[in-house]
Amino acid sequence: MVPALIALAAQVGVPIIRDILARKIGEGNAQLATDVIGVVARHAGVAPDQLEQLAVDEPGKVMTAMVAAEPEVAELVPLYMAELAARQETYRMEAEDPLWARAWRPLGMYGLGFIWLWNLVILHVANAIWKTALPPTDLGILLQLSALYMSLYMGGHTAKDLMAKWTGRR
Repeated sequence: MVPALIALAAQVGVPIIRDILARKIGEGNAQLATDVIGVVARHAGVAPDQLEQLAVDEPGKVMTAMVAAEPEVAELVPLYMAELAARQETYRMEAEDPLWARAWRPLGMYGLGFIWLWNLVILHVANAIWKTALPPTDLGILLQLSALYMSLYMGGHTAKDLMAKWTGRR
């Protein structure tokens, strides 16, 4: 991925950063390596996409940034491992649920997608072919249904928290 950074990390003696960048820790979790590069870049005073070039141009500056970033990176690893374990546990629990309990998400997505496709394309083509005047669904209502689905699926806790705040309940 970033051979110059891996070599500098090995040279300066920051094993956690070296192992993360070499994908020995957090394998399959590219976000961890990206965040580590961001932390080192912040300590070096450059943008993350410029860190590799800085490692070639000014390796001493990057080495100093790596040494300064090592304690902060050491705190990130357990957080990422806990997140990964929680994600795997969620997937395992969802796989054990009956189909009807977990089918609402894909059915909702495909259903809304079909309703949008029906209203914007299929209905007009069908009206043109059969010379009918089937009315489309009001797009305002369709947008509200889509927003409701997205708030439940993508932000259910946010909607729940807002409702609790508005009603004064916890």
